[in-house]
Amino acid sequence: MGVTIGGVEACKGPGTPLVGTFDLRQALDRATAGKGCAYSFIDSQTVRFSAARPAPAPRPLVIARAIIATPEPVAPLAPLIINAGKRPLRLGSLPGGVSVIGSPQLQDTGVGETSSVARQTAGFITTNLGAGRNKILLRGLSDGTFTGRTQSTVGTYLDDVPVNYNAPDPDLRLIDVDRVEVLRGPQGALYGGGSLSGIYRIVTRQPELGTYSASVGSTIANTQSGSRSYRVEGVVNAPIGEKSAVRAVAYHDVDGGYLDDVNLRLSNVDKTTRRGGRAAWRLDLGDWQVKLSTALQSVSSKDTQYVTLAPGGPRRANQVRETHRNRLAESSLKITGSGDWGQLESVTGYVTHRYASRYDATLALTEFAEEAVELGLYDESARVRMAVQDLIYTAPEIGRLRFMVGGFLATSIEEGDADLRARVGNITRSYYDEDRKDRLNEYALYGEATYDLGAGWKAAVGGRAFKTTVHTRSYVTAPYPGNSRDLDREASFSGFSPKVSVQRDLSGGGLIYALTSEGYRAGGFNSGGLATPSEARRTFRPDHLRNYEIGATLNPFRGRVNLRAALFYDDWRNIQTDQYFASGLSYTANIGDGRNRGLEIEAAWRATPHLTISGNALFNEPKLTRIEPGYGIADTASLPGVPDVSFGSLVTYQRPITAAAMLMLTAETGYIGESRLTFDPRYSPSMGGYYTGKLSAQLMTDRWRAALFVSNPWNSSSDTFAYGNPFSFGQVRQVTPQRPRTWSLALTANF
Repeated sequence: MGVTIGGVEACKGPGTPLVGTFDLRQALDRATAGKGCAYSFIDSQTVRFSAARPAPAPRPLVIARAIIATPEPVAPLAPLIINAGKRPLRLGSLPGGVSVIGSPQLQDTGVGETSSVARQTAGFITTNLGAGRNKILLRGLSDGTFTGRTQSTVGTYLDDVPVNYNAPDPDLRLIDVDRVEVLRGPQGALYGGGSLSGIYRIVTRQPELGTYSASVGSTIANTQSGSRSYRVEGVVNAPIGEKSAVRAVAYHDVDGGYLDDVNLRLSNVDKTTRRGGRAAWRLDLGDWQVKLSTALQSVSSKDTQYVTLAPGGPRRANQVRETHRNRLAESSLKITGSGDWGQLESVTGYVTHRYASRYDATLALTEFAEEAVELGLYDESARVRMAVQDLIYTAPEIGRLRFMVGGFLATSIEEGDADLRARVGNITRSYYDEDRKDRLNEYALYGEATYDLGAGWKAAVGGRAFKTTVHTRSYVTAPYPGNSRDLDREASFSGFSPKVSVQRDLSGGGLIYALTSEGYRAGGFNSGGLATPSEARRTFRPDHLRNYEIGATLNPFRGRVNLRAALFYDDWRNIQTDQYFASGLSYTANIGDGRNRGLEIEAAWRATPHLTISGNALFNEPKLTRIEPGYGIADTASLPGVPDVSFGSLVTYQRPITAAAMLMLTAETGYIGESRLTFDPRYSPSMGGYYTGKLSAQLMTDRWRAALFVSNPWNSSSDTFAYGNPFSFGQVRQVTPQRPRTWSLALTANF
């Protein structure tokens, strides 16, 4: 039925099998009969079990499966079933820094993209280069603000399939999403490479059997001193017989520009268009379920969104528009079976990711060109094809033991092209051209076992044995002053990534825990640059991060307060980072060792039946503890792009205004502290130290929702986390301001 159920531990005794055909309420009534528990609807697709009260509350009125009576607001950290640990677990029973934003909160706060998630989760930061160009940073672990060839530190998953490797975050549109899961800390044991600092997982809504539903929505927005924006979207769910259903999503967004280029004499140059869709087919065959799904998205930006500081004030004055394209296609087949023998899950996925960017390279070319350069251009593009197979077996409980084992196989091919050229008079000259192809294979066996020690104590041990192979071919054409060359090299990396935890479950659904886990990234080869890289720069080694953590999840005051806190210490060895030559071309280096220690907090308080207040914060102290020779970095160096403090809050107020209509008000704010752009604080400008915010007023019925949003209400233009153009790095001061104050009006209809 596509319904999420949480809090099942409130029901006592063995489960009662349901045999026959039931609607949702009939099934819930039979499941809870005689078990000392009751159920309540959080929304039309989320049900919570709790201990039965002496006098049962009246049931909400259900018409066309929509809740008319006002459900009691539930704090954002309330228990829900999640799969971040690769097996269904109640949120709050999984040790570690886990956050979940459910579908109601996503819709109520107008979260439509990755950057909006950051304000609602502790230690979640994104750079601000623009849609399809950004990097996600978790828990203060940053390898730099530039996006180059290093593998991502945060793994982005669409349902069960990874969709990024060393590419920027595709910034998938969060429409018809059941929830967003954020799992902090290294996840090498279960997720492998590319999860060095955590996992960002988007869980889509499943096709619903036996019911037809549809919704359409549109948004118009006006940005101060910018052009208008609009969004159009639609969702449809249709059953096919009794055992099958399909669900489809389509959307088209235009984000109007707000920066003017005085040199090109163009206004609002940074317009971005995003369009895409998803489709899923589900088939239920008793104990087995098959799901076939696909997703497509295309992001196209007319220009980047940075300005340079000049005597007359910030301005944009480029020689060319810096365009960007990011196109992602994903298909997956998921087969799940369960019974007395346990559960088997097979996920097969195929991802294609194409992205291309153009940069104004005029300033960099003037450094080494013999002639006077009128215009310099750098174009780079990449095409990534990735196939993955993940097979997981979860055993039934054997006494006090519960375990799962899995096998993982991934193969990816990345084909890249880079071209640096200049116009001198009427002549266009090529200074650099590279064709590169990387093939990467990863093989792994992994597992985790949990043992109930009694008295609420549990111990878990897991690990991943892996092997990664890399094969790189590169062909560089670089006339004088560069040199042409070819490269054909292979390497393999193997190891074991462990995970150990101890936890004590508390009454009321909370727990305390201690955890240690590890993450890793494979090494590789450098081939770029006008000249052949030096011996020290031709390869980069794997890096490795070990995490130590203690934390607690508490639900005091009869569940009206949800609190999660964690103290952590991270030891990061041989940090991989993308660096740049004087020409502006990139290479990957091992900069040294680092560490981070800190405290993260998330809390939610249901102050009244109508008012909910939540907040999050990260306090940390990242720094480099060992610096590789040859980089000239000061001993006081820190990790770049990581503030010492960041926090956010969300206030939600809702109450019925008629028998069929509800008013909702939300106020959201966030703060990003100051940090440095690069590792060396002596030559690096500061960023951050700014606030973000969003306010809304919404009117809702069972069928309609009208919402008015205002983003950046105080119209701040503070410098955000980004650096737009590496070819002018160190020559001009770049600033990436927030989008100015923007008013949005959204209307949604459900059928």
